[in-house]
Amino acid sequence: MASSLLPFRDERPIAAVPRALLVVFALALGAQVAWRAMQPAPTAAADQLTMPPSSAALRVLAIGDPIALGQLLTLRLQAFDNQPGISVPFAALDYNQVEAWLAAILDLDPRTGYPLLMAAQLYGQVFGHPDKQRQMSEFVLRQFLHDPDRRWQPLAHVAVMAKHRLHDLPLALRYAKALEQHARGPGVPGWARQMHIFLLEDLGEVKTAKVLLGGLLASGAITDEHEARFLTARLQALENAENSTAPPR
Repeated sequence: MASSLLPFRDERPIAAVPRALLVVFALALGAQVAWRAMQPAPTAAADQLTMPPSSAALRVLAIGDPIALGQLLTLRLQAFDNQPGISVPFAALDYNQVEAWLAAILDLDPRTGYPLLMAAQLYGQVFGHPDKQRQMSEFVLRQFLHDPDRRWQPLAHVAVMAKHRLHDLPLALRYAKALEQHARGPGVPGWARQMHIFLLEDLGEVKTAKVLLGGLLASGAITDEHEARFLTARLQALENAENSTAPPR
């Protein structure tokens, strides 16, 4: 009974350990610490983001819950730029791979709008890389056409970006016209459908803008009183601008 209550009675104090063994242990510990200190810090390279699995493979991995898998992939992609010990700038990523991942997530969950917001507001905001901004904008346009009434907001964002960041009014007008032509649902606000009119004005197409705005007001499609007042004021401003530039008779 006494031996069971004192299981460690035969342990020896550290002073009883031979000095030579203690020296060897201390040297081994010091060598391990030094080796760890000399190791390079963990790095994260942009090329670690590979192409996603095929759509069929992702459907198998989803195990009947593609929405949940899409959410997990979204979190993985969104966190890719912030890896342990390093921050990977968006501009360093391969945007063909980024686009493929965003498309794969949309394929798993077509009703989600978050991947397109990521394309427009995260990956599409890389300064000094207009080619990458244009690639994300075109991706948003293509995906918008699959579900215009649900995906109008990211396209409106890239239209604004094309005007103010890329300084490409024709491109902004192209996106705005796509909004006007395809996004016709009740949830699409009037300003999104009317954006192309004001871009025409910016391009100097005052007469065309005036005709479109006048036709819009005459159609009775504008039922909000404040919006109608605003558009009427804009029409009057366009008419004044046209009259001020007209040659005297």
